[in-house]
Amino acid sequence: MKKLGAIAMVLVLGMALNVYAHNCDKAKDIVDTAVSAGSFNTLVAAVKAADLVDTLKSEGPFTVFAPTDEAFAKLHKGTLEDLLKPENKAKLQSILTYHVVPGMVMAEDVVGKSMAKTVNGQRFKIGMKHGFVYIDNAKVLKTDILCSNGVIHVIDAVILPK
Repeated sequence: MKKLGAIAMVLVLGMALNVYAHNCDKAKDIVDTAVSAGSFNTLVAAVKAADLVDTLKSEGPFTVFAPTDEAFAKLHKGTLEDLLKPENKAKLQSILTYHVVPGMVMAEDVVGKSMAKTVNGQRFKIGMKHGFVYIDNAKVLKTDILCSNGVIHVIDAVILPK
């Protein structure tokens, strides 16, 4: 049964890779790729507020599990506005770095893994539900968007460190 789950994960991730391969632009870094996509405006604003732009434009490589604008809209009313305040910069940095794994982790690399250590030092869960890959409680929507300094995987929720 475990082997069947791993095969299903490879198939799901492989289909996602084929569907979204056109999103790859290895000439752009993670930040520029997010900006040009148009669906990560909130994430980009948060990265700027947390002073993480230079880090995510550096050599890397990084793997970013990027919440869409719709994912940020799911947060409780007022949460995002509070996080973007200068006095909450450390908390915002902690949340954003929880979405980043050091190194280049492609979709096929997560097969058989149940956890991944993030840049903020904590680990998030990796699992399958209803034929989809989940990072904590966020569904992976798109995978393997290649950038000059890493890779982006798109998720449908903001994941929060413990």
